[in-house]
Amino acid sequence: MNTTWTESDVPDQRGRVAVVTGANTGLGFETARVLAERGASVVLAVRDVDKGEQAAARIAGAVTVQRLDLTSLASVRAAAAQLRDAHPRIDLLINNAGVMYTPRQLTEDGFERQFGTNHLGHFAFTGLLLDRLLPVPGSRVVTVSSTGHRIRAAIHFDDLQWERSYSRAGAYGQSKLANLMFTYELQRRLAEHGTTTLAAAAHPGVSNTELVRNTPTMVRAPAERLAPFVTQPASMGALPTLRAATDPAVLGGQYYGPGGRGEVRGHPRLVTSSPESYDLAVQRRLWAVSEDLTGVTSPV
Repeated sequence: MNTTWTESDVPDQRGRVAVVTGANTGLGFETARVLAERGASVVLAVRDVDKGEQAAARIAGAVTVQRLDLTSLASVRAAAAQLRDAHPRIDLLINNAGVMYTPRQLTEDGFERQFGTNHLGHFAFTGLLLDRLLPVPGSRVVTVSSTGHRIRAAIHFDDLQWERSYSRAGAYGQSKLANLMFTYELQRRLAEHGTTTLAAAAHPGVSNTELVRNTPTMVRAPAERLAPFVTQPASMGALPTLRAATDPAVLGGQYYGPGGRGEVRGHPRLVTSSPESYDLAVQRRLWAVSEDLTGVTSPV
């Protein structure tokens, strides 16, 4: 397997349609930029349309902007309906958008914000668009997780919304673990459905993006001073996602991250997630609970 995989290894994407959530900045922007430069028609699915338009203007290629607020199931449904009208087929759905370490806040639908945005919003969005991917040979759903999925690694079914007590890091870890468990359960369902669509996951290591803006000041200040020495630019952090989305050798259910020590930095390679993430019973339970909470039932 190629151990120095770069954006130049992304194959020709002409004729393909890619939807990238959170694509106005950071990892999502870099992912969208490369896909567009390789010829894909890319939809930037973003909460702030003005920022999305500004991002689109910086990308060479066929790029459009779609409003998507993952903290609102009404917005998720509206965005999916508009994308379905505009695109009879979708080749790539990249669930990239996310929030990290936010103070305890609720989404429009009453979900804890990190779980609601990072997992439930993407779960619903994927379910509503999946029938646009299923007939497309080689289509993929790539969901971005994090090494943070190992933080207090559990899905807290007895308190999914962190109503009893709240931990910014614990809630983030739960949401990122949910991203992986969603990917693994989705892949199992896709395989049973007999489609060539596959689900894969990726993580960016420690990348210098706006995602850390909600980190408490006492943590963020020293982290920012150390950032040049321990982080990598967003263009490198996006490579695991791009590889999961485009490398012909990728198999369903695989997980890609940086290949350096501790998966912090480096070129993307196949990595392994936490033991907890592979628990089949919890994956299936999370899927069922997610359907109940969002009201979205998948076609697989």
